[in-house]
Amino acid sequence: MPEQPREPAGAVAGTGMGGTMDLAASEATTLERTPGGTSGPPGPGRTGPAGRPRSLWSDAWRDLRRNPVFVVSALVIVFLVVISLWPSLIAPGNPLRCDLAKAQDGPAPGHPFGYDGQGCDVYTRTVHGARTSVTVGVCATLGVAVLGSVLGGLAGYFGGPWDAVLSRVTDVFFAIPVVLGGLVLLSVVTGDTVWPVIGFMVLLGWPQISRIARGSVITAKQHDYVQAARALGASHSRLLLRHIAPNAVAPVIVVATIALGTYIALEATLSYLGVGLKPPSVSWGIDISAASPYIRNAPHALLWPSGALAVTVLAFIMLGDAVRDALDPKLR
Repeated sequence: MPEQPREPAGAVAGTGMGGTMDLAASEATTLERTPGGTSGPPGPGRTGPAGRPRSLWSDAWRDLRRNPVFVVSALVIVFLVVISLWPSLIAPGNPLRCDLAKAQDGPAPGHPFGYDGQGCDVYTRTVHGARTSVTVGVCATLGVAVLGSVLGGLAGYFGGPWDAVLSRVTDVFFAIPVVLGGLVLLSVVTGDTVWPVIGFMVLLGWPQISRIARGSVITAKQHDYVQAARALGASHSRLLLRHIAPNAVAPVIVVATIALGTYIALEATLSYLGVGLKPPSVSWGIDISAASPYIRNAPHALLWPSGALAVTVLAFIMLGDAVRDALDPKLR
C-alpha cells in the first residue's frame, strides 16, 4: 500500500481543554512563536524587551508618552519647578523692592506686567510666587499621601477594631469644612513660614487618601497571590511591602496628583483671606488679595498672579487625569 503522507510538523496543537485541533503548518508556527518569544495567541503589546511580560507601570508609561494632555501638563509643571528652584533665571529683580511713584503703572520696558498698588514689579513677584505655591503643594501632598497611606493601609490589612476606629475618626474629619477649619486653626497658629499652612493641609487632607488606601488594600489582600504567600508563611511586613503595596498604590498616586493642584489653590485662598501666608512672604494669594481693591485702576496687577495660579492648578489636574486614565485598566 502506498505510504500515507505525513502531516507537517506542528499541524496538531492542544486546545488547552484536553483536546486537539488541526492547524496548517504556518498557523502552528505562528501559535508556537508569538512576538516576544512566549507561547500563546499572538497579540500586540503582550511582552516587552527580551520576552519579559509588560507590567501595569510599563504599559502606563507607554500610554502617558503618547497622551498629549500628559505631555503639555508635564512641560508646564517642569517649567514651574525650574522657576521655583531658580527664579532669578528669568526674573533677576527683587520681589520686595517697590517704588510708590510707580504704583498702578502699566507695562514698561523691563517690566512687562506693570506695577501693583505698592509700586512692586508684578512680573518679578509672579515668578517668585511660584516657589511658595509649588513648595506648599508638593510638601502637603507628600505628607497627606504618606500619612493617609500608612493609616489606611494598616486599617484595611488588619481590619477589626483598628479599622472601625479609623473609619469613625475619618468621618469626624470629613465633617470639618476645609476653609472654615483653616480660618479657625491658622488664626491661632501663625508663623512666618509655610509650615503652619502645610501642617493644616496634612491634618485635614489625610482622611481622603486614607479611605482610598484602605479600599485598595482590602481589594489587593483578597487576590490569590497574596493568599498563596500567606500560606507559605510570609510575614505581615513582607505581605504589605512586597505583595500588597505595589498593587494598591496606583489609586493613591492618582488622587494625590489631582489633590496637589487643589492644595495650591487652597493656599492661595487662605492667603487671600489673610490667615495663610503674610507679607513679606511672596505668594500669589497675597498678590491677588492686595490687587483686589485696585481692580478697576490696575487690572493687570490682579490678572497675572490669578492667571499663573489658574494655569498651575489646571496643569496638575490635567496630569492627574492623564495618570488616572493610564493606570485604570477599565479605560483601556
